Amino acid sequence: MTRTSNRSVNVVAVRLLSLVAGAIGGTFLLLTGCTPPPEEGVLALVNGRQITQTEFDTRWGELAEATRARYQKEGGKRLFLDELITRELLMQEARNLGLDQNDAIRDRAQRYREQLILDELLKDRIKDKVELSKQELDAFYEQHAHELLTPLKVQVSQMLLPNFPAAKDLEKQVNQGGSFVKFAQRYSIDGKTKATGGDLGPYHKGLVIPEVDAVIHTLKPGMVSAPIKADAGYYLVMITALDKEVIQADVAVRERLRQELLNEKRRKRFDGVIADIRAKAVIRLADASRYVADDVGTR
Repeated sequence: MTRTSNRSVNVVAVRLLSLVAGAIGGTFLLLTGCTPPPEEGVLALVNGRQITQTEFDTRWGELAEATRARYQKEGGKRLFLDELITRELLMQEARNLGLDQNDAIRDRAQRYREQLILDELLKDRIKDKVELSKQELDAFYEQHAHELLTPLKVQVSQMLLPNFPAAKDLEKQVNQGGSFVKFAQRYSIDGKTKATGGDLGPYHKGLVIPEVDAVIHTLKPGMVSAPIKADAGYYLVMITALDKEVIQADVAVRERLRQELLNEKRRKRFDGVIADIRAKAVIRLADASRYVADDVGTR
């Protein structure tokens, strides 16, 4: 069934409920025409039960902004009033069937009420908004430096040559337009990067040996270094600008880490509140609690 069909069915259902209500001895009375004079601030009577302006405004104010916008587009506050009337009719029918006396429903309602009370308590105890300082965030980013780009947002490639003359010759050829990738695939003795043309990925701390790392910060994108002496031989290194997608991915990682730290700080604030309450309480476990303790770790 299409979305349009579903909407039509819903509209018809609401209208049928209204017609049925009107047929049962004047079920609900909209306060117009020849109805008895309404009390001030009453928008509708549904089998004698009032829907007041105050109730309407409260329920309207509880709607999400997007939901209110949908009502404004599809029928405005009049449509919302019609749905409140339908809701009241359904509630009256549920009460007639005795559902408001159902023990299971009462238990669920009680648990929901308790949760609302607890939420309000914690909201009162945790009044101050949890925020992160720049120092906290920078320290957390430092702990996860291996996941993040540094301010030097470049792609790093390197090749390892067995001696200085070979490295110097390839430096010259790359500067004259030769392909760093092809030379690395053909001549590099670095088994880890040879197949990928020397590509190491985005620069981050610890990516390369200290000797190479020091040179990287002196290079410009597209520029190949002079031979860099190391224990394993001589390195040539080149940097290129990162793709926008890589930079955007780094922004997403930083936001994920920020949320992790924020949630951890909220959890600690919550734990502190609970610890304070428990410290003032007298708690004794009954003998029956041993059955719960015995169950720990059996699954």
